[in-house]
Amino acid sequence: MPIQKLDADFARLATCPQGKKKIDYYDTSITGFVLEVRQSGGKTYYLRYENAGERQCQLKIASYGDLTFAKAKKAAERLRAEVVGQNDPMAQRREKRSVPVYATLAEQHLDYAKTYQKNPANTERIIRLHILPRWGKLRLDEITQPSIAKWLAEKLGEGLAPATVEKVRVMFNRSFELALRWETPGVSKNPVKGIPRKPINNARERFLSAAEAKRLMTAVEASLNPQLKHIVGLLLLTGARVSELLHAEWRHIDLEKRQWLIPTSKTGRARHVPLSKPAIDMLNAVPKFGACPYVLPNPETRKPYVSVKHSWQTARDEAKLPDLRIHDLRHSAASFMINAGIDLFAVGRVLGHADHKSTMRYSHLANDTLLAAVEAGARKMQIGPA
Repeated sequence: MPIQKLDADFARLATCPQGKKKIDYYDTSITGFVLEVRQSGGKTYYLRYENAGERQCQLKIASYGDLTFAKAKKAAERLRAEVVGQNDPMAQRREKRSVPVYATLAEQHLDYAKTYQKNPANTERIIRLHILPRWGKLRLDEITQPSIAKWLAEKLGEGLAPATVEKVRVMFNRSFELALRWETPGVSKNPVKGIPRKPINNARERFLSAAEAKRLMTAVEASLNPQLKHIVGLLLLTGARVSELLHAEWRHIDLEKRQWLIPTSKTGRARHVPLSKPAIDMLNAVPKFGACPYVLPNPETRKPYVSVKHSWQTARDEAKLPDLRIHDLRHSAASFMINAGIDLFAVGRVLGHADHKSTMRYSHLANDTLLAAVEAGARKMQIGPA
């Protein structure tokens, strides 16, 4: 074990004696600082030490030429100080290596989502399209709150809708909450937590007038999709969500009691939708397909439609309603009920709102009904200037 005062000149000129594969030169000033010289001519700086279990450990500092001697020596001094301070650099490196990259956590997140989510495809899509490209290859301990906040701001700057950015933030936050629950190495806190949610103004109010509804129904009657007229008609008559109607089954519809049971809604709760006489008449007119359980299946596949986007857009344009979304039929159903004098609480129950705040977006539509109420009260009191 040759001991030598290592310096830049010695490191440059050092060779391996003939007949040996390699030789180690130990520095006289820094305990464990080694220059390994190989017969091939390669040279490497190491720090060697014994850990708390008196095991011989070796840390590679750098290959000769990758660092100047001065920098290699400085790194050796730093590592030696850690050893003396009873911090095992090798153990720290092993711990670092045990920290997974985000892609690993994402896979675990998706596997978990599949155990309880009815449709985990949305979780998969957000992670795959938005989070993995930026963070997938980074170790979890390398992901910081400032970098996430900056990235989310950039997403907004790139033109991504605020609501979409918020979904991304929530999904990323969920990943780290799960990592904390699972005690994943490298995660001692959630770096997404504390990043403020950007205010979202997603309000887009589009309500059909009676004349527009009539035009739309005329257009869907002429659609090449034979089910579209029933789909649009029942959306207007029930205020249901599109996905709820497309997956509706006959076993959940009681024509005698005039009720439709939606076993699982967006809020996670089952709800009953009352069926008006026109809705009953339309359901009686819907074609049946043998043992097919669905109310409005695709006639070709006998399965629920994945989308009616193409036929919907064709009919919408034919009705000269280019800005109308199919989800606006739900808003329109609420509008017609409110303008008929139905109170907001009852409308919220029909729509299946879990929170009355969701129904309050329609409050301005009730103005005529409220005005009629105060007028009636004033007439009953018979007070006011003569």
